[in-house]
Amino acid sequence: MRDWCDVSTSQTTSDSASGSRQGVLDRYFHLNERGTSAWREIRGGVVTFFAMAYILVLNPIILSGTDSAGKYLGGGSKPDAAAIVAGTALVAGLMTILMGTVSNFPLALAAGLGLNSMVAGTIVKIPGMTWADGMGVIVIEGIVIVFLVLTGLREAIFRAVPKFLRTAISVGIGLFVTFVGLVNAGIVHKGGEGETALVFGVNGSVSTWPLVVFTLGLALTVVLMVRHVKGAILIGIVSTTVLAVAVEAVRHVGPHSGDNPGGWGLTVPSLKGSPVQTPDFSTLGEFSIAGPFAKIGVVAVAVLAFSVMLADFFDTMGTMVAVGAEGDLLDDAGNPPNTQRILLVDSLAAIAGGAGGVSSNTSYIESSTGVADGARTGLASVVTGVAFLLSTFFAPLAALVPNEAAAPALVAVGFLMMQQVAKIDWTDLGIAIPAFLTIVFMPFGYSITVGIGVGFICHCMVETARGRARKIHPLMWLVSALFVVYFLLDPIQRMLGLI
Repeated sequence: MRDWCDVSTSQTTSDSASGSRQGVLDRYFHLNERGTSAWREIRGGVVTFFAMAYILVLNPIILSGTDSAGKYLGGGSKPDAAAIVAGTALVAGLMTILMGTVSNFPLALAAGLGLNSMVAGTIVKIPGMTWADGMGVIVIEGIVIVFLVLTGLREAIFRAVPKFLRTAISVGIGLFVTFVGLVNAGIVHKGGEGETALVFGVNGSVSTWPLVVFTLGLALTVVLMVRHVKGAILIGIVSTTVLAVAVEAVRHVGPHSGDNPGGWGLTVPSLKGSPVQTPDFSTLGEFSIAGPFAKIGVVAVAVLAFSVMLADFFDTMGTMVAVGAEGDLLDDAGNPPNTQRILLVDSLAAIAGGAGGVSSNTSYIESSTGVADGARTGLASVVTGVAFLLSTFFAPLAALVPNEAAAPALVAVGFLMMQQVAKIDWTDLGIAIPAFLTIVFMPFGYSITVGIGVGFICHCMVETARGRARKIHPLMWLVSALFVVYFLLDPIQRMLGLI
């Protein structure tokens, strides 16, 4: 009797402790309220990490491949790639955890593609500008966005956007994500001289091992989805990565190049050396706020900061709406929960990215892969953030996932987001035309910001033509005017002698 009581008491204590832990998570992240569980959040967070882990490979390639006008870190003329890997993972991890704990929204952040290209391809190449000066411009841009959030202007602009345009933004992002996946996998690519603008496969065929891996990965993901297998997207990514590693081990495909057009697109799925490495955080603090003003002047800095800010500002707006819609987290007005907190953390991430020397950090649409796999709360973001922090030590393992293995997940998510197109009233041309242009310009312009800008301008133009200009929110007029300036930035920068 005594033994039975002891065992029963021990088991009860264990169950109580487990229930208590579950209770803490539930109370903080509202798991039951959003119809999810800790396991689903963990799984969703891991899926999101794998879907966006490519940034650990791509960000160093973009940033360290650009000559700087001045010396950087150890005296070289280029940023150190290993340090950028560690800095990218560290900032992404910290800001994603902050997003999860502060906003309780399943959104992950990392160095923004497009934003890093703008830094490397434009800002740092301006005569006299050093790498630290370029990151200083990013910090300035982040400070301005934080100010806009704290004054309520950023959220006010978000709420001024008509609901149908928000839906169109989500659908457009779905097509954009799909297109990104297809391009990353190499199944769709730019045609050469005398060919069409876009070409399928190699000479119209799936004739290389990476394309075969992508095709099989997509087929597996589709089968798992239609069979309603839990964790379908994660299983697809892991299984396709294992297949890619096996193919590389047997066939020795190698990286894509002019001499090897059938190689892997971004990273070769093979492990060389130890899977563990000591992180180098020497990029942290490599920024200068005063430097840009002293070298190119206040007006030029304002133009550069504005160009980065507008892209960062509206990419996040579209991303959080799309992720919220995918997880059925939007209210009747189409607003995600804790909008102000989401926008504040995202704005702080821009500052953190610049201060960390790895470019502006922003919200990632790949978060929708985790949401598609069940994530509904900020706990998933915490898991993704922890995975990024761990990757500062295990970056070689993260680099094992080639584009061809992650791309099927992006295509699958694009399909899920595309389903929202039915919510748009296609019989009303005043709604349908701006929505259509918003949707198509995202993938074809290869930019979320471009799609949003074209849609906003078209909406104002169409409503004016219908004699309903007074019904347009004043902030929509203001933002549309700013987008006109954004689309004319190249001639403006040429006039200022920046390019």
